[in-house]
Amino acid sequence: MSNTLIPRTPSAYEGPLLLKNLLFYPVVNNPNQEIVYRDLYRGTYRQLRQRIARLANVLTGLGVRPGQTVAVMDWDSHRYLELFFAVPMIGAVLHTINVRISPDQILYTVNHAKDDVLLVNRDFLPIVEAMHSRLESVRAYMLLADDGGVPECTVPFVGEYEQLLAAAAPAFDFADFDENTRATTFYTTGTTGMPKGVYFSHRQLVVHTLAAAATFSSAADHGSFRRDDVYMPMTPMFHVHSWGMPYVATLLGVKQVYPGRYTPESLLSLREREGVTLSHCVPTILHMLLRHPMSQGMNLRGWKLIIGGSLMSRSLCIEALGRGMDVYSGYGMSETCPIISLCHLTPAQLLLPIEDQAALRCRLGRPLPLLDLRVVDEQLQDVPGDGNSPGEIVVRAPWATQGYLNDSAASERLWRGGYLHTGDVAILDADGSGRITDRSKDIIKVAGEWLSSLELEDIIMRHPGVVEVAVIGLPDEKWGERPLALVVTKPTEQGPASEKKIVQHVREHVAAELVNKQAVLIKVQFVDAIDKTSVGKIDKVALRKKYLPRA
Repeated sequence: MSNTLIPRTPSAYEGPLLLKNLLFYPVVNNPNQEIVYRDLYRGTYRQLRQRIARLANVLTGLGVRPGQTVAVMDWDSHRYLELFFAVPMIGAVLHTINVRISPDQILYTVNHAKDDVLLVNRDFLPIVEAMHSRLESVRAYMLLADDGGVPECTVPFVGEYEQLLAAAAPAFDFADFDENTRATTFYTTGTTGMPKGVYFSHRQLVVHTLAAAATFSSAADHGSFRRDDVYMPMTPMFHVHSWGMPYVATLLGVKQVYPGRYTPESLLSLREREGVTLSHCVPTILHMLLRHPMSQGMNLRGWKLIIGGSLMSRSLCIEALGRGMDVYSGYGMSETCPIISLCHLTPAQLLLPIEDQAALRCRLGRPLPLLDLRVVDEQLQDVPGDGNSPGEIVVRAPWATQGYLNDSAASERLWRGGYLHTGDVAILDADGSGRITDRSKDIIKVAGEWLSSLELEDIIMRHPGVVEVAVIGLPDEKWGERPLALVVTKPTEQGPASEKKIVQHVREHVAAELVNKQAVLIKVQFVDAIDKTSVGKIDKVALRKKYLPRA
């Protein structure tokens, strides 16, 4: 092949895709737009730029050099947003620590990532005090405290965040470097073994931000994200960069509201006081907000909410739509930065009754630009788009992680055949749209037939006496497996839900051909609560350990 690379003028600027470039637009065009942290901080984009520079001066003054790793343990805050930019912009790597995993797992991730500097919210001091003598690479600690005070403790802090920033210069010359430089790392919340490190470059984060922004801005009012929106995350900033949305929000120059530690009272109060119009969360958070007494008399109309992390049930979607919320599904995973697809409805679909809309809003949606999504069999051959043939979702995207940190074997398994394997099973229709039916490891195999636990959960959730449900496979000598529904109930006018009523409810849906006929073999067990992972997803590994007989 002949050399067709473009010739470069020696004086020309190449323009690497670096995170610092996401700041150009908002700082120039909307410098006075607000960034809010609870009722404790209210700043502007102009101040954001200055604070990022101050933080860069603090970090380099501590000896942080390109390629070194700065870790943070904090709730969602303006500080976290500043770290999203300042650390990668000096050529270092930001490690966003999952503060909800066990102390042993936190210790493992800090040592595995070889963190050099650790910023710690005082809420997490007991964890760090207990482990800091076992941290192998951390040489400096910085305190994050809302009140600015430094408590007595055994951790040798170099100082408190705000005090250090106040003493630093408000300007910093952020040099250019290779756009493929690693910018961030975090650890997946795996339910087996120790967490795996995922990492992303500047180029990947910038391209993901641009693709997401293009998708949101091309939508009509439904599901859009534009300059006049007010953004508040309800997915932790330690988890896949809060789905990458703070980067999108900063690029657009919108008002940003950071809620700190999530409580229904604080989220609902901030939403009302600050005029929040767009958020994202897992179904558990939406369920919590809708059920909270404070929300009952509150006007939630117009609140756009992207639901991801696990499948949103149709009944939950209908309830939110009934309150005037614009809820719809987003799909992705830690390894894909994370957004793969968004479920925006067409103008014609928005005219449908709420019940019909809900069925569409809970589907897979359309892939982002630049992303290749396929549904394949075990030989990586495309399955038919016939509405019946299941296969695994595999993807290629410029922002998909190139592997797991220091784990080449797991990286090759992730990318076998040249596609990133999601582990999610889906069925495509003739028009290219589709629905996720299960995780491949959660599919229930009844007499050789596949039964989707997610579809069965969705049906059971439509019963008026059910608050929450998880379905797992119960070993059975005759059938191989049969579905076990773990159900949390609530009182109704018709009396409490019973196993007989729920089984009959499922049979009616089988008769209507809305679920595989093997669903009639369901067994129901009532429980007080459903186990969750650290990011609010149903933890089926924990449920299997708790409720299935030991081999």
